[in-house]
Amino acid sequence: MIRVVLAEDQGMVLGAFAALLDLQPDITVVATATDGDDALAAVREHRPDVLVTDIEMPGRTGLDLAAELNRTADPTRVLIVTTFARSGYLRRAVDAGVAGYVLKDAPIGELAAALRRVHAGERVVAPELAVAAWDAADPLTDRERELLRAVADGAGNAEIAARLCLAEGTVRNYLSTAMAKLGARNRTDAARTALSRGWL
Repeated sequence: MIRVVLAEDQGMVLGAFAALLDLQPDITVVATATDGDDALAAVREHRPDVLVTDIEMPGRTGLDLAAELNRTADPTRVLIVTTFARSGYLRRAVDAGVAGYVLKDAPIGELAAALRRVHAGERVVAPELAVAAWDAADPLTDRERELLRAVADGAGNAEIAARLCLAEGTVRNYLSTAMAKLGARNRTDAARTALSRGWL
């Protein structure tokens, strides 16, 4: 029997996942949680084989949970089930030691199969996510990345200009180009987007 802790902040989705997984003859849900801190506590208490978790949750994210379990060499394997098909998330998930990454809109049979494979020691990535990660080319130049890193650190345009020996107008031009490439609303949004995609 594969023992599972489920972590999902949307109550209806959590209930549906728990009910559907409990219908599987070889899977039992030993605990559920609606935020990352409760999920970590449930893993510590129940010692499940697999933690099935969303990424975005109150408290710790699913990626935070995976990183913490990886750091403490916890044997519980992590399967991310999310709506986010972003290459940056996938890259961060792999770095955090996640064993599986699948999408919520997959049929329950696929989720159960992925869970069994993760439990068996395999790594599972939804094919559409693998393709997205492969195709997600970084559109930024080295200079644009340098400026966006400074923005992410909280630096203003004048500070960036002084630090990099550029005119403020040049900094604005670089950031405008980066914002256009990323479809960002402003410089902060551009930095956040580049970070989330693993480009900074």
